Amino acid sequence: MMNSMHGSDDQQLDALFRAYHDACAAPEAGVNFMPNLWARIESRQRFTFSFRRMANALTTAAVALSLALGVYMAIPRSSSVDYNQTYVEALAEANTPDSIDLVNPASLELPADRPSR
Repeated sequence: MMNSMHGSDDQQLDALFRAYHDACAAPEAGVNFMPNLWARIESRQRFTFSFRRMANALTTAAVALSLALGVYMAIPRSSSVDYNQTYVEALAEANTPDSIDLVNPASLELPADRPSR
């Protein structure tokens, strides 16, 4: 009795699958199904791949620039500037123009033969 009930369940399930197949017929895959599918997949991957590649390149460039600037700043440089002198000492050593030129750069001289009013 158990087999007859189980057999009827299998038959009902087969009938249900046949009804589903008849109601929703699956389209047949054409000749270009797989190439078109791969083309769609690759077109979506190209954007993310190119974005990822560009981000990796920018990150690498930033790291290289940081290292180069770190090395540049670490190298001692010889210069004529003495960083231990005070601001006043640096001003005293600088070649400044005459202070009169800074205060009074132009003067107005009137001719002596002109009558004054």
